[in-house]
Amino acid sequence: MGLNLNKGSRFNIAKEAPKLKIAGIGLGWDPNEEPNGPDFDLDVSAFLLTGDGKIPADEYVVFFNSELKTETPEGVRPYSGDGSVLGAVDSIDGTESDGEDDEDMRVYFDKVWEGITQIIITVTITKYPNDKKKDRRTLLQNFGMVNDCYIRIWDDETGVEILRYDLKEKFSNEDAVEFGRFVRVNESWEFVATGEKYTGGLGKFIDLFT
Repeated sequence: MGLNLNKGSRFNIAKEAPKLKIAGIGLGWDPNEEPNGPDFDLDVSAFLLTGDGKIPADEYVVFFNSELKTETPEGVRPYSGDGSVLGAVDSIDGTESDGEDDEDMRVYFDKVWEGITQIIITVTITKYPNDKKKDRRTLLQNFGMVNDCYIRIWDDETGVEILRYDLKEKFSNEDAVEFGRFVRVNESWEFVATGEKYTGGLGKFIDLFT
């Protein structure tokens, strides 16, 4: 088990995990699905930001509808313009983690473009009309209906878990969460457990970072 973080905690990779080259990022959650209710489609995204807090180009948003995609053994994954972030496989499968990751990503630190200073990891609820089944009932979904949200990071070369952050905060109407962010510090990186909640889904983050 890795180090357990609280909201606002910072993890210095250079100090605590100096051999980390590829970070595996797993995220999990348990939606409170009702019988015959709408599917919960939660999507993991990454925003790669420059020093002004904005993405430098569209290909620095890694999400289910990214133009840049590659075939992997797990399925088709989106990736960033510099090749540093390999996104999650887009799927909805009942999505109950039961302690296991629902979606995962990879960050290759040696590939991050030098102009990128932060990598933001977010989770959003996909709603009508963007949901796959075009179910209007998804308009009422929010993170108050989701339990046991977490993000964990491991060394992809060794499989050893480095850290974990469980969201303990209660949500009500929010449908978008920034779980955490990697922040460039000189020649290395820190991970900050942010746990910031928003309303507006993926579009909210696009507005914030473009």
